[in-house]
This record gives sequence, structure tokens and C-alpha cells, in this order.
Amino acid sequence: MSLTPETPQLKFFADLSVQVAAPVEVGHTARGLRRVIPITGGDVRGEGWQGRVMAAGADFQLIVGGTTAELQAQYVLETDAGERIYVHNRAIRHAPAEVTARLMRGEPVDPAQVYFRCQPAFETASASLEWINQRLFVGSGVRLPDRVVMRFFVLD
Repeated sequence: MSLTPETPQLKFFADLSVQVAAPVEVGHTARGLRRVIPITGGDVRGEGWQGRVMAAGADFQLIVGGTTAELQAQYVLETDAGERIYVHNRAIRHAPAEVTARLMRGEPVDPAQVYFRCQPAFETASASLEWINQRLFVGSGVRLPDRVVMRFFVLD
């Protein structure tokens, strides 16, 4: 019996393309610039399944120091089989100030200039997908002017 913990492996879970609307600016608060980005739709594709991102959620952002975005997105996926999955995705997006400013203006930027990593958590009532309620996930993303593209992995 080994007392050394296993090294987690990453196993592909899904690719998402999440469509977003124009930001709602709350303004500069004591913690940073607050923004809310409405989620308007999109699609999701996993291994052997696919679905859509419902227009039911938003990405709540805090921009700190002009270089780092603390993101908390909450939204719902619906598989083609009609199963619904609640998503709570925490993320950090970091880039030099000039790149962050371009992102905030809705301009395209080279994804290689941006660190964008996330920790999605899922909840579902679906019996066939129940296993996702008991797993940890990680991912990476790219912010485009009209959408966010992400790839999620389960820690196996």
C-alpha cells in the first residue's frame, strides 16, 4: 500500500462557446471596477453529447489593478436530451494593462497574451450525469469580442 497520493490526470469534459452581451458597468468600487456581463446563449460539446448554453445567467467581474479580472459566472447548460446543468465558474484572467484595456473595450487580442484559467463546478438533477456533482473540474478560456470560448477538464 502506497501512502503517496495519486497525481490527478486531466480528462476532457467539454468545449463551450458562451455568447455574451455588452457589459453593464457598475463602476469603480472599493475593491475595483465592477462589471456584469449578461450571458445570451451559446453551445457546448462533450464526448458523446452536446447542448446549448441557455440565456440564463451572467458573468460577474471585478477588475483589479487594471491587469487582473476576477470572474464569477453562473449560467445553465441544457443537453440535447433535455438535461439541465447549473454552472458556477470561478476564473482569473490576467494580462498586461494595455491588453486588459483592449479586452474591456471589446477588441480582439492574442490569447497567448492572456492567462485565463477557471474552476467550473456543476450541479444537475439528471441521473445519467449525477457523477459531475461529485467531481472537480478545471479549464482554460479565451475572451473574444462577442463570446468566451472555454475547454473544461475533469480531474480524474
